[in-house]
Amino acid sequence: MRFRFIAAAGALTLAAALALPETPAYADGIRNDQWHLKSLDIAQAQAISKGSGVTVAVLDTGVYPHPDLARNLLAGVDLQPGGKGDGRADAVGHGTNVAALIAAHGKSGGNGVLGLAPAAKILPVKVTDKISDVSLDGAIKGVSWAAAHGAKVINFSAVTGPSGDLIDAVDTAIDDDVVVVAAVGNTSKDAIIGYPAAIDGVLAVGAVDKNGKHSSGSVVDKKVDICAPGVDITTAEPKNRYAEADGTSLSTAIVSGAVALVRAKFPDLSGPEIVHRLEATADDIGPPGRDDECGYGKLNVIKALTADVAPLGSGAASAAPKGSATWNGNDGYIDPAATTAAAPDASDAEPASSSTPLILGVLAGLVVAGGLIGFLVVRRRRNF
Repeated sequence: MRFRFIAAAGALTLAAALALPETPAYADGIRNDQWHLKSLDIAQAQAISKGSGVTVAVLDTGVYPHPDLARNLLAGVDLQPGGKGDGRADAVGHGTNVAALIAAHGKSGGNGVLGLAPAAKILPVKVTDKISDVSLDGAIKGVSWAAAHGAKVINFSAVTGPSGDLIDAVDTAIDDDVVVVAAVGNTSKDAIIGYPAAIDGVLAVGAVDKNGKHSSGSVVDKKVDICAPGVDITTAEPKNRYAEADGTSLSTAIVSGAVALVRAKFPDLSGPEIVHRLEATADDIGPPGRDDECGYGKLNVIKALTADVAPLGSGAASAAPKGSATWNGNDGYIDPAATTAAAPDASDAEPASSSTPLILGVLAGLVVAGGLIGFLVVRRRRNF
């Protein structure tokens, strides 16, 4: 484990705090540790789309209502034998790790974990209490239940075995315009690509490291479609904690978040066209053309949201960017040729700057930091 501890400064800070006007909350530093947000230019992407109106089903160990995620967490289902809950519980942590990367809204002041699609909703579908052993029955029931209960994206950050019934369930979901995103597996546990990632039509996701190169821990297979960051990923953990983890489970969640952004930005595109758009705009990072490590390449969220992409089946796709995109406040897209861009709403706007608030903010920051007695953020190192 890694621990981050903020020491107390004493009771005098309380009086000082009462003498100062209200200031922004203490910065916990978690957001800065989410290196993949900067790598993928997510701040720019979220100026175009935040995933509004899209529900992502997370087939996993359940999802804990972490403060960074709770507002986006719907009531789901527990499909385990004898399961009675609504999916909003997670004794393992894996499902919470995954869900936060997709749709965490974080805390005020830029604190906590931020997901790729912070306006999307998470539908927790608990199918296992042991992520290394997801039953075929759980996977089949989970895919079918999610598709029948409003999910437009299904995230499966695990692998299971081949099954005709699983293929049928996935095919039905895809026919119902659901995008199914699945992990290809990790070399430490899997020799070949797992299911449902191996099923035609599923967006099969591998991992890259901080240098944008294929991760040695990601399974190599001709069925791999795309890669995303999957090494040293900071995310939310049950009981209001945070974890740093590696694996294709995390890269799959990041791609599911990107799918939610694209679905919100292009609501009239079919599921297969959404998959095609992400593949056509990926950055080729291996040998020229598609390869067995990262398929079409590394996820490029900005290009997926702004590029001109030829329709599926029309031949070679054009992925030339349209130019600078601006947000119209409702996951819409303003013509880049427009001379005046709509501003984000007040909840996203930065406050006007002046020297007095800055000085007070610095003083108050020191005060609050000193007054946080016993504050502890626990991070667990995990491999998924």
